[in-house]
Amino acid sequence: MYTVRDAKLNDLAEIVAIYNTTIAGRMVTADLEPVSVESRIPWFHEHSPSFRPLWVMEDHGVICGWLSFQSFYGRPAYNGTAEISIYLHEDYRGKGLGRTFMEKAIDTCPQLQIKTLLGFIFSHNQPSLKLFSSFGFEKWAHLPKVAELDGIERDLLILGKRVS
Repeated sequence: MYTVRDAKLNDLAEIVAIYNTTIAGRMVTADLEPVSVESRIPWFHEHSPSFRPLWVMEDHGVICGWLSFQSFYGRPAYNGTAEISIYLHEDYRGKGLGRTFMEKAIDTCPQLQIKTLLGFIFSHNQPSLKLFSSFGFEKWAHLPKVAELDGIERDLLILGKRVS
């Protein structure tokens, strides 16, 4: 039984551990080296349950993934737009948990006064592109060769969806 709840500060170490497992694959994040828990404390405090939530998903008390809402561009006129990011523990990938997170995110948008969701996804990250596309996200921008991962230039796609 999977449950989704607001993250607590004492969850941050597991959130960071899950994030760090994605770095070596060079498909999910533009970070090149693992991040520290301490470096993510300000990021954690940018979230709030009523504006930009940070959720964890648990499987019998074990955190198996997380989802964050981030403000887009940081100016008040964009408050109705948020970027979402989903990260899953490697043992839980491919089991439909991304779909569960996405459904909850979309369903919660009206309460958060979010009208537009965005996903910033590398063009070679087919699992994430497939997930977002299955929920009606469309390609709104293509930024060619804006990231370099191990000497390979990568494209970034911005997928968007109006949710209200």
